[in-house]
Amino acid sequence: MKRFIAVSVLIIAAATIAFGQCSDADKKKLEVFDRAWGDAGQRGDQAFLQNVYADDYLNLTPTGALTKAQAIENAVKGAEQNKTNSNPDRISHDYYIITCSANSATITHRNVIVAKADGKDQSFYTRSVHFLEKRGSDWRVVSDAGGPLNDAGQLLYLEREWNDADKSKDVAWFERNYAEDATDISSRTGAVHSKMEELASMKTDKAVLDSLELSDLNVRVEGNTAIVTGVNHVKGRDDKGQSMDRRTRFTDVFVKRDGRWQVLATQGTVIQ
Repeated sequence: MKRFIAVSVLIIAAATIAFGQCSDADKKKLEVFDRAWGDAGQRGDQAFLQNVYADDYLNLTPTGALTKAQAIENAVKGAEQNKTNSNPDRISHDYYIITCSANSATITHRNVIVAKADGKDQSFYTRSVHFLEKRGSDWRVVSDAGGPLNDAGQLLYLEREWNDADKSKDVAWFERNYAEDATDISSRTGAVHSKMEELASMKTDKAVLDSLELSDLNVRVEGNTAIVTGVNHVKGRDDKGQSMDRRTRFTDVFVKRDGRWQVLATQGTVIQ
């Protein structure tokens, strides 16, 4: 099982920026702030949004500058339109990266929008970047940006989802994201496993993954096929309870079917 080794933090340059005076508690408060802002936007809560944006908020869009008043107006209109939809869009935010100092902060995260298309639920992915300043004792949004994730961005986030599913033994993730004809080449034995064999193996696997790290990520996309390579470092305990500290270089092959990327093949080689 190649993913026995482990994987990952999505490699994004912003994640490596370190500012002083930004504790884990500070980051958690900023994430709570951002999620409350998102919820208010989906509700069209104009009063709440008035306290989110700075009076001098400005977002430069391709069609021109967007002010505080315009941003709130757009949020309220969007919420009203969604309320009249018998199948309203469902929006969630995940994979936060937050940096901050005493008076400024940057928040970035992925957005997952589930909407009806041709009678079926389809997922669309975007990424947001928000810039905040401390005004008095409160955080205010002074600018933000964002846009759809390209195929490479979607695949990098999918790798991170894969890692999370490995750690938590989320079999449902593999059932959903492995193509029916997927193959998994074991990094330990070289054996080739089908999707069903891999799922069965996961259900009995007793290994515990404690820490995950990904490096040397590279994505190549050709039409509806993509290859992601990288190095995975895992620390934990194997199925016999023995301490494990292993690095593996991997190759993952994805295919786009039914409008979404799925794992077609995966293989890892232990680095001695």
